[in-house]
Amino acid sequence: MDIHRHPELLDRLAAAHAIGTLRGSARRRFETLARERAPVRAAALIWQSRVASMTELEQAVAPSPVVWTRIENLVRAEREKAAMLAAAQAAQAAQAAQAAPAKPVGGWWRNLALWRGAAGAGALATVLAVVTTVGLRDRLGAQIDELQAKLSAQPQIEYVAVLNDDQASASMLVTFDPKNRKLTLQRVGGYQEASDKSLQLWALPPGSKPRSLGVLSQEKLLQLAAGEGDVREVPTLAISLEPKGGVPSETGPTGPVLFKGPLIQKML
Repeated sequence: MDIHRHPELLDRLAAAHAIGTLRGSARRRFETLARERAPVRAAALIWQSRVASMTELEQAVAPSPVVWTRIENLVRAEREKAAMLAAAQAAQAAQAAQAAPAKPVGGWWRNLALWRGAAGAGALATVLAVVTTVGLRDRLGAQIDELQAKLSAQPQIEYVAVLNDDQASASMLVTFDPKNRKLTLQRVGGYQEASDKSLQLWALPPGSKPRSLGVLSQEKLLQLAAGEGDVREVPTLAISLEPKGGVPSETGPTGPVLFKGPLIQKML
């Protein structure tokens, strides 16, 4: 089955491969397909970059100070109440001992002070349980809100390209986010241009001259501003080696084309 014709299945397999749950012969078959087919390779690289970015950007989440203040106030109030109750019970017990030191009738289970203390302890435990539950709920709600904010801030990738060298080895992963109007380029190969040269990204529209989409810096991950009109109906992207700073778009590539690959519009 050509899994690249089933985008939902391809996305799930790429995700399982990236997080390590795709194992055995299934993993080997997926990696073979990724080497042979550009859409499969693009899906695998996208999920690998997603997982890597999650581990790099994840930060410890501290509870809101308001939650801890509320807990401390409730616990302090309950402790003061319990201390006052214990002091009152101790005073009553002392007065009772002076007035009538006789042994209470009916055994320890009829001791009113004992049951009052037990009731106070039970009330304290109940309050602490409620306070803990409220705190956990507030912290969970804050974590959910933060996660939703992170998800809404994630780029919406609609176009993908894996640019290969002349040995068919992946060298550059290109994605386009129409919401933020950004082309993101990630170097996935080991190529590094000389200091007096620049890499330049080109759109190769059918029946038209190549159009420059921007000059690349030497960073491993970079972004270029672009509109959807710059990539719509563009079947192929290419990267050429140019003089430092690149060349004007109207001249087209003047140096060798190092990387090239189809631009694919995602179906999901």
